[in-house]
Amino acid sequence: MTLEGKVALVAGATRGAGRGIAVELGARGATVYVSGRSTRGRRSEYDRPETIEETAELVTAAGGRGIAVVADHLVPGEVEALVRRIDTEQGRLDVLVNDIWGGELLFEWDSTVWEHDLDKGLRLLRLAVETHAITSHFAVPLLLREPGGLVVEMTDGTTDYNATRYRVSFFYDIAKSSVLRMAFALGHELGPRGATAVALTPGWLRSEMMLDAYGVTEETWRDALAKSPHFAISETPSYVGRAVAALAADPEVSRWNGQSLSSGRLAQVYGFTDLDGSCPDAWRYLVEVQDPGHEANTTGYR
Repeated sequence: MTLEGKVALVAGATRGAGRGIAVELGARGATVYVSGRSTRGRRSEYDRPETIEETAELVTAAGGRGIAVVADHLVPGEVEALVRRIDTEQGRLDVLVNDIWGGELLFEWDSTVWEHDLDKGLRLLRLAVETHAITSHFAVPLLLREPGGLVVEMTDGTTDYNATRYRVSFFYDIAKSSVLRMAFALGHELGPRGATAVALTPGWLRSEMMLDAYGVTEETWRDALAKSPHFAISETPSYVGRAVAALAADPEVSRWNGQSLSSGRLAQVYGFTDLDGSCPDAWRYLVEVQDPGHEANTTGYR
């Protein structure tokens, strides 16, 4: 179904899942505002080449209308100005995707709360949690102006998976679980007002940073399997982008209100695929293959 005439804000759309989501919303014809801190004139502390201007151009090339807006989502005034601009230019907001993260350089694997760098841990929590709250505070009133609005809280892991597993470190675990609970709370507040909120997680994402970490490209990503065989279940950012586009186009999206979802699960419901035509179900794979220590084998999982 088309998203022509719909307006979306993807907060944190510079790279990774945010970029994939923005582009796939554009491919359905939506007008997509993409926000972030990395621009052609100034990089964030990530110091990476991806920019929000580039994301906006990809949205337009996909068939939508991409609009890049520089915004630090930790600064309430900047977020308020962003939402005011959307209101002035469009008069509506149909989809809000809270994908702000910025913590890749801040967390320490398997580091206890007393061993983890405190400043980095607290910065991670601010970037991963406070930004989402600030953005929802200003954007949700505009989203509620028309019935049928959708808020997507992007995280890592489903509620079921994270509830019984320690995720990376104290600060990372708290951050990702907090976002899951945000979607639940927003669902309680939005549902009676005609809107829907969900939490959504990709699987093992082949983001720009992940590909660089393995020294591969999207074309050569399978070369990384020699080092990490379970990487075979990985997926492109477009896959979770198609999940969001499917939700946004679903006239019965309210059935998911307050729930925790994954790209793999939604692919089974809506029938979309990743770019290679496969349907990776990473979270089922983790539970049934990777976590129990079995050899990598994606048969039946993609």
